[in-house]
Amino acid sequence: MAFQMDRIDRRILKLLQKDGRLTNADLAQKVSISPATCHRRTQRLIEEGFITGFRAMVHPPAVARGALVMVGVVLDRSTPESFAAFEAAIRKLSFVLDCHLVAGDFDYFLKIRVQDMADFNKLHGEQLIAFPGVRQIRSFFVMKEVTDNAPLDF
Repeated sequence: MAFQMDRIDRRILKLLQKDGRLTNADLAQKVSISPATCHRRTQRLIEEGFITGFRAMVHPPAVARGALVMVGVVLDRSTPESFAAFEAAIRKLSFVLDCHLVAGDFDYFLKIRVQDMADFNKLHGEQLIAFPGVRQIRSFFVMKEVTDNAPLDF
């Protein structure tokens, strides 16, 4: 039988998105169920793939990664092999936070965190332009982060 989320499950998800450090007891109290029931429900949400993990949100400037750069990439060929080669290369780079295959003028959009423009210039010259099958790279320095990693609305 397929798992059916109810309003309590949705409330658990919303609360954990807002604060993943909530204790089970606090979470149970906020959704008005017993701690044992809350634990079972949370475990089920994890097992069913609704919750994929927990992690701390680190303030980028505190770890010398205050500059955010969005990078549009165009590959020289649109083949499964060229996409696979590019994606394999990207997965090896720790400075790439996100990589998305997109429709439109670019093949991929990358979200990259670096210390500053000089740091990005070095990465661009030594690594980005050397990716397999890259024809064009366009970089966009973010001037202001209005919202980032907002909770899903459901």
